[in-house]
Amino acid sequence: MTGATGNVGRHVVDLLVRAGADVRATSRNPESLDLPPQVEVRRADLNDPKTFEQALQGVEKVFLYTQPAGVQGVMEAAKAAGVTHAVLLSSRAVSGRDSDHWIARWHRTMEAAIEQSGLAWTFVRPGTFAANSLQWARSIRNGEPVRLLYAHSHVSPIHERDIAEVSTVALLQEGHAGAKYHITGGESISQAEQLALIGQAIGRDVAFEDITGDDARAVLRERFSSRIQELVQDGVVDREATSGIVEDRIRYYVEALEGPAEIDRTAERVLGKPMRTFAEWAVDHKADFTN
Repeated sequence: MTGATGNVGRHVVDLLVRAGADVRATSRNPESLDLPPQVEVRRADLNDPKTFEQALQGVEKVFLYTQPAGVQGVMEAAKAAGVTHAVLLSSRAVSGRDSDHWIARWHRTMEAAIEQSGLAWTFVRPGTFAANSLQWARSIRNGEPVRLLYAHSHVSPIHERDIAEVSTVALLQEGHAGAKYHITGGESISQAEQLALIGQAIGRDVAFEDITGDDARAVLRERFSSRIQELVQDGVVDREATSGIVEDRIRYYVEALEGPAEIDRTAERVLGKPMRTFAEWAVDHKADFTN
C-alpha cells in the first residue's frame, strides 16, 4: 500500500484488513502512520524508488497512489520482488476530451509505466471526489459564507469509500487485470446543492457567495500559485503554459453550468450495488464541518 492514510487509501487498508488480507503499508515517515495493528509498516519514499526494493519483498499485489517521477523505479522494484498485480489510483482525466491537460498527462505517464512493466494491472479512474468539499469546512465551522466558484455548476461527486471498494475488489478478486475503471458518482448535483446537503447534515443553513468571471480567476490564481510552481519544477507543465491552467478550470465550470454532469455506472457494475449519494457523504463527514 502506498497512500495508506489518504482519503481512498485508508479505506482500502480497512477493507483489506476486514477481508483477512495481510497488508503492508509504506511511508517515508512510518512512525507517523495511525493504522490498524494488523498492518505492517515499512519505510519507503516515492522520491527514492530504491527504498521500495526491501519494502516489496514478499508482496503479491500493490495499491499505488504515486507520482510520475517515481513510478518507473517502483515498478522495476516490484517486478524484481515478484509482485504480480498493480492497482493504480489514477484519474478520469486520462480519458477526457482535453488529453493535453496536465492532470491527464500526469496520470497517463504513470499508467504507461505500469502497462510497460510486465505486471498485471488495473487502473481505477475516478472523477470528482466528494471529499473536495472539505475545502469549505473552515468557512462552515466559522459560520462564514462559503465562496463557491460557479456555485451552480454540476458535478457527479464520488464517495471515497466507493473508490476504495472498487480498488479492493480489483486487489482481492480475479478477473480485473487489464481493466480501466472509469468512476463517477451516481448523481448530478450542483455545488450549491452539495452545500445545502452539508447544511442538512449539520442541522443549519449554510450561506454562500457565487464567485464567477474575473473574481473566480483571481481566486484560482491564488489557490494554484504554489501548485503551479511545483508542476513547473517537476517538468509536468511549461511555465509558458501555466496561465492555461486557470482558464481550463474556468472553462470547466462554465460548461458545467448547463448540467447534468456525466454519470458512469462502471462502479455499480463492479460492486453490484448503487453508488453512495452526496447526502450520505455529508452525514459521514458531519464532524469535519462542526468540530
